[in-house]
Amino acid sequence: MRILLIHHAFLEKNDGGGSRFNEMTQVWANHGHEVSVLAGMVHYATGKKNDRYKGKYFHTDQQFYKGVDVFRCHVSESYNVNFIGRLWAYFSFVFSSIYAGLFKVKGDFDIIVVTSPPLFVGITAYILSILKRTPFVFEIRDLWPESAIDTGVLQNKAIIKFAYWFEGFIYKRAKLINVLTPAFKTTLIAKKNVPENKILCIPNAADFTLAETIQNNFDATKFRTELNLQDKFVITYVGAHGVANHLIQLVDSAEKLTETHVVFQLIGSGMEKEMLQQEVLNRKLDNVIFRDPVSKAEVFKYILASDMGASVLKRVDTFKTIYSNKTFDYMSCKKPVLLAIEGVSKQLIEEAACGIYVEPENAEDIAGKIKHYIANIENYTAYGQNGYNYAKLHFERKHLALKYLESLIKVVKKTENV
Repeated sequence: MRILLIHHAFLEKNDGGGSRFNEMTQVWANHGHEVSVLAGMVHYATGKKNDRYKGKYFHTDQQFYKGVDVFRCHVSESYNVNFIGRLWAYFSFVFSSIYAGLFKVKGDFDIIVVTSPPLFVGITAYILSILKRTPFVFEIRDLWPESAIDTGVLQNKAIIKFAYWFEGFIYKRAKLINVLTPAFKTTLIAKKNVPENKILCIPNAADFTLAETIQNNFDATKFRTELNLQDKFVITYVGAHGVANHLIQLVDSAEKLTETHVVFQLIGSGMEKEMLQQEVLNRKLDNVIFRDPVSKAEVFKYILASDMGASVLKRVDTFKTIYSNKTFDYMSCKKPVLLAIEGVSKQLIEEAACGIYVEPENAEDIAGKIKHYIANIENYTAYGQNGYNYAKLHFERKHLALKYLESLIKVVKKTENV
């Protein structure tokens, strides 16, 4: 089977960030399928282009992974400037990916998979599906436009109206809709009038292969010492530093923990990083460490050398419906989770007994519960192993990739029989 994946934020090899489809496409290819990816040239967190893409509108990586070809398409570098810049970045990818899908990627496909956000990648999927007479599957990693509205990123009424119209349009035309949490499924059925039999749920998952490989020969104690963190209680956050992540709540909490040995380590990039760094300087905090993005393998080293991993988001209703992908990275590394997200994420760590829930945007609660955890740490020694066991049972990426593949094959066969 030939699969075309449309993914604006498909990562470079070993890049830090959401590597869901980097891993899934390798599983699909390892099972004998050909995969081509239409991907953006700009990293979703940094908003920057790799030097090898400078001055180019397209770049092809044949055998990016064995059996996986990646076609990088132009994305405007205005991505992290402001909302208008980000909107133009979204649509610049729509235009370039349509062109690449028609003239750069050779041959026909059995199925198209498109993953959002941004929602507008659905335009590429729909046009290519019509012109190539190929069914498409639409994946929802985040409810959009709701999340953009709730975080204040999207305010223009005309764009909001168009986004809701297009959302309904694309849901009707997709042969299958994959959602990442049960809450997404409930929302689509109850509020979007999507038939239940059209919805699949393949959630975010843990990459155990990489985590376990690194643990085999990694000296976490030595690594901590090299970082001069040997006497600290290290809470590591890995991911974007954007509006949705609202990392100022960790800075506020750090300010209340200056008399303790707690250190927050924030790894990644985003449009709010400079503001956060300035806040730390203004408040003269020495218990917040910023690190630039690192490869996925390096990310796991930092997690393995930490005492706890943090998953935090802005306190809005939409984020009650999501699983944070970094939570699964912490679980795969057997690290307890500090969770400042309500809803299904809270249910997850409670069911797994693998972390502590703190009230989002409440620095007093966050700091207080961290102090309580440290003072009673003997009661929580099983949390890391609990998370690992739970994720291994329910969120192992290879198993979920194969389940996803089975559903894609069913769509193709059903379409052929029509």
